[in-house]
Amino acid sequence: MANLALQLRNYRLTTAEILYHMPDHPGLLQSYVWQDLDLAPDFPVLRRFLDFWHANLDGKLHSVRLANRTLVADARLRVAAEWRLH
Repeated sequence: MANLALQLRNYRLTTAEILYHMPDHPGLLQSYVWQDLDLAPDFPVLRRFLDFWHANLDGKLHSVRLANRTLVADARLRVAAEWRLH
């Protein structure tokens, strides 16, 4: 129920692909996929996660790619056929 409340406050499903340098082999990149509800365009939840990563994990961040999508949207009416009665 908390997720629905967040979605109604315009939080969107956010997916981040995080590339980072492996601690033991800095020349190699590893990929990590993170996903949570977050508020675009500032992404405070992702920023907290990346701050935690920077402060506590050994793998140095290389890049982050983002995608986000609203899950709760206006209903769309699709008409497959039209019937007219006289």
